Amino acid sequence: MQVEFILLILSLLFFISIFADKIGYKYGVPALLLFLVVGMCFGSHGLTSLFGMSGVKIEIGTAQALSTVAMCIILFTGGMETKLSDIKSVLVPGITLATLGVLLTCVITGVLIYFIFGWINAVASVSIWLALLMAATMSSTDSASVFSVLRTNGIGLKHNLRPLLELESGANDPMAYVLTTTLIGIVITLHPAEGASAGVTALPIIQTIVIQLVMGSVLGFAFGEGLVQLMRRVKLGNEALYPIMILTACIFIFSVSHYLQGNTYLAVYVAGLIIGNNKFTRKRQTRSFFNGLAWLSQLVMFLMLGLMVNPAEFLKSRVWLPCLIISVVMIFISRPLSVWICMLPFRQFRQRDKLMLSWVGLKGAVPIIFAIMCKAQGVPFADLIFNVVFLCTIVSLITQGTTLTQWARKLNLDTPQAETRSLEHFDLDLPDEIQSSAREVEVTEKLLANGHTLSEIDIPPKTLIIMVRRGEDFFVPTGSSALEVGDRLLVIRDKDAQATYQHMIDDAEEEALWRAEVKEKMHKRFERATAWMRKKK
Repeated sequence: MQVEFILLILSLLFFISIFADKIGYKYGVPALLLFLVVGMCFGSHGLTSLFGMSGVKIEIGTAQALSTVAMCIILFTGGMETKLSDIKSVLVPGITLATLGVLLTCVITGVLIYFIFGWINAVASVSIWLALLMAATMSSTDSASVFSVLRTNGIGLKHNLRPLLELESGANDPMAYVLTTTLIGIVITLHPAEGASAGVTALPIIQTIVIQLVMGSVLGFAFGEGLVQLMRRVKLGNEALYPIMILTACIFIFSVSHYLQGNTYLAVYVAGLIIGNNKFTRKRQTRSFFNGLAWLSQLVMFLMLGLMVNPAEFLKSRVWLPCLIISVVMIFISRPLSVWICMLPFRQFRQRDKLMLSWVGLKGAVPIIFAIMCKAQGVPFADLIFNVVFLCTIVSLITQGTTLTQWARKLNLDTPQAETRSLEHFDLDLPDEIQSSAREVEVTEKLLANGHTLSEIDIPPKTLIIMVRRGEDFFVPTGSSALEVGDRLLVIRDKDAQATYQHMIDDAEEEALWRAEVKEKMHKRFERATAWMRKKK
């Protein structure tokens, strides 16, 4: 097959997936589910086969290489985006969910999978270790999809649930990786002997997990601090090389941690956490670069999963029935039980908070990577594990991903998010000190009550308006500059002037919140009116 033809197909797949993402935002469907569907349509066993076309085929070696790099980038970006100031108040419950919660989910789900396959006996009689491995591949959650759905609908979460979920989603993948790799070794060692499991002792397993977690944390911290110092001192001739240097360092940290017996994914996440919470040259540019790479990695993973899957195999092997039962078990039993047990010491979280945490067990790219890892290492029943992961991921995205907004509203945990504080209309690379003090304000009629020039509006002390955007044009204002409703002001204020500055953005924020509340009230009134009319009929 020619290289040009492969690039043509890949570019078409990416274009279709990107526009599918836009459709998903409109109808509240997780984008990753649409990427998966696109992959299934163009795979070697997808819709293209109905028209006599061969489709795109992915070799397992290529899939493992791509998934390793994708996982590395996703975790590193997750660490960079996690702010220590935000997660400080939820550090202990977040780590508890990311470690003990993953372990409990794995054990509970694994035991139930063992009995499910023994009871149905539709595919194969799996051992307890294989059942635990199957559960370990799906024990972590992907909250990135959760936030994309909530952000689309302009909804936030109360009671510090957002930083808690951010911490859990970023920190639970390393624990799931340790469990998966450990159980892969056990399953390969014990197969095909049925009674050989008696020879497996818990102490070596615990030692391996502890050593990997400790070494991964230490290496990630050390390499992260070293990279920060390097970025502060190095001066490159081309600004575009700064993000590339950090990407190279990310891959280097992953590789070195592997040879030093540390948890590679934990080392990468901790390094990203250290780098993201320190100041260095071109930090904003680097974060934007890695955000794009992280989305590209997830897109590639779900496209690749769709390309690799064979839908006809599900009907032939009758694997769909146990998969549906396993999905129900994970959504309604394993995840809620693990959340309730982990949250017992933390009484600040109410029952509805725990219900929301239980529902946010969305599966993402990580289970796909672990399932590919099982196939690449020759794990017995690897195809079965892959099919189970595929179907459970689809069920999770459909049931949980499409109902998150309704679930948050039903539990009264939703809060409207005003978007006036972000600098979405000013693409400027500002230092962190200025970036944190910069705000974007929309000019309203109330703000222009005293006059339409800059000198006539009420500007708090220690506040500077440095730029105005009107449509697609920018200009630096003076005291005599005339302002219009809809203009965007880039405002920088002294940190000591935060209280007096607040009233400038109140107009835009109050208007945004008011619109969100009116929209919600109108929706509820429409539902009540519809119900009343149906009752009358």
